[in-house]
Amino acid sequence: MTTQRTVLITGGNRGIGYSIAEEFLAQGHRVAVTARSGSGPAGALTVIADVTDADSLDAAFTTVEAELGPVEVVVANAGITRDTLLLRMSEEDFTTVIDTNLTGAFRTVKRASKGMLKARFGRIILISSVVGLYGSAGQVNYSASKSALVGMARSLTRELGGRGITANVVAPGFIETDMTAALPEDQQKAYQEAIPAGRFATPTEVARVVAWLAGDDAAYISGAVIPVDGGLGMGH
Repeated sequence: MTTQRTVLITGGNRGIGYSIAEEFLAQGHRVAVTARSGSGPAGALTVIADVTDADSLDAAFTTVEAELGPVEVVVANAGITRDTLLLRMSEEDFTTVIDTNLTGAFRTVKRASKGMLKARFGRIILISSVVGLYGSAGQVNYSASKSALVGMARSLTRELGGRGITANVVAPGFIETDMTAALPEDQQKAYQEAIPAGRFATPTEVARVVAWLAGDDAAYISGAVIPVDGGLGMGH
């Protein structure tokens, strides 16, 4: 039985973030999600916040701390894409993605770490992507932001590891979400043929790995990158 924790997931109103929230709720944890709009699953506390705005994140954490207690597990999941080939990619396309996916994770983790250091316990889980290490044409901005989370987790591990805090990266591959469902059928088929498992993952398959990392059984794992990609990115 895993100890019940207070969990905050950024971008928990849809896709993988929503499924992560559902999984933590199913395991009996106290769950909050941040969202720019919409809400997390029933039973989760939804706080409106934008990871590109440190003040809104600070206010969100303050609300969660007041209602659910200090945040013990933080999942930095909020992310965006602005896909286009390098020569067409504007500087704004690049910096906007970095500001949300990378600097947003920094803002989230920095605010969460205050309570974790006080409690001498914390689980930091950064949601990356197979393309962070595998690469993807048309995603120079996105893959750079997701790759950088690995360095962040490893530096956090060296900095905070002695205080009972772990920092790990989960790198999903292709997942059945609204984004993949919108792809043309022949493109979906081509992607599936490249995946050794021959299928996309369900969001729950990612969520369960995240929940396991947050649990008691993973207390001695830190600075790790755990792929949930059906073998697509092997060795990268």
